[in-house]
Amino acid sequence: MLSPNLDLDVLRSLVAAIDLGGFGRAAAKLGRSQSAVSLQMQRLEAQFDRPLFRKEGRRLALTDAGDTVLAYARRLLALNDEAVAAVRGSAVEGSVRLGVVQDLADSTLAPVLARFARAHPAAHVEVRVERSVTLLDHLANGRLDLAVTFTRAGSDAVIELPLAWIATPDFVRERDQPLPLVLFEAPCFCRQAAIEALDAAGIPWRIALTSPSLAGLWAAVSAGLGVGVRTTHALPPGLVPIEAGLPRLPKIGFALRSSTAPLSPAAMRLREIVAETLTTRI
Repeated sequence: MLSPNLDLDVLRSLVAAIDLGGFGRAAAKLGRSQSAVSLQMQRLEAQFDRPLFRKEGRRLALTDAGDTVLAYARRLLALNDEAVAAVRGSAVEGSVRLGVVQDLADSTLAPVLARFARAHPAAHVEVRVERSVTLLDHLANGRLDLAVTFTRAGSDAVIELPLAWIATPDFVRERDQPLPLVLFEAPCFCRQAAIEALDAAGIPWRIALTSPSLAGLWAAVSAGLGVGVRTTHALPPGLVPIEAGLPRLPKIGFALRSSTAPLSPAAMRLREIVAETLTTRI
C-alpha cells in the first residue's frame, strides 16, 4: 500500500495553529478562513487514520500521534523553505552583522549560521556575542544590523522564558545569613529582577561576585560562591534550578531588534531565520 503524500500547506497550517494557539489565529496569519484550516486538519487526521488533537480546556492540544506529526512537519517545512531559499537566494551577497546575548550563543548561533550559510553561501556574517546593553549600544551606533537582546516580558519579545535561581545541587541556603548572589554588573535585567524579588520578600542578600561574562558567572556558581539568576535554557552541566524558599521570579523576553537603517537582502533573510529559530528551537 502506497503511503499518502503529505500536503505542505496543510502541515504549515498545523504548525501555525500550534505555535499561535488556535485555528483562528493560524487562519489570520495564513490568509484563510478558520473553517478552511479546520477542514485541513480533518483531512490530515484522515490521512493518518487517527486523532491528532485532544481537548484540554480552551487550549489546543495534541495527542501523542499529533506530537509526532508536528515534529516531522517542522522538519519537512524547514527543508522545503531551505530549498526555496537556496535557489531564490543564491544570489544574495554582502555582509550582515548580528549580535546575540551570551545566554543564547551556544544553543542558537550554530543552527542559525548553518542554515543561512547553506541558503546564501556568497553572503558574509559578522557575529558579536555580548551583553544586552553592549549590543543595544552597537545597534544604536550602526555597528550591528540585527541583535537578539533581553527585554521585559510582554513587550516586544519574540519568546519568553522564566527566570530561575541557579546553583549547584548541594547548595544549602543559610537562613541566618544574607543570600550570596552571583550576578552581572548593572545594568542587567536578571540582576534587577533578583534584587526586586528578594527585597519584596524581605530576604537579605549580598553580592558575592560580579562578572561581565556569562562564563565567569557559571564558574563562580559552580564553585559554590553563590546563587545565579538566569533562564534554565542551556544550563551548564552540574548546575540546576533551585527553590530553597526563595521568591518566584518573573519571565524574561528575548527581542529581535533591527538597525534603524534599511536592512540589506542578506540582513532581512538572516532576520527571518533567527526569528524562526527562536520560536521553534527554544
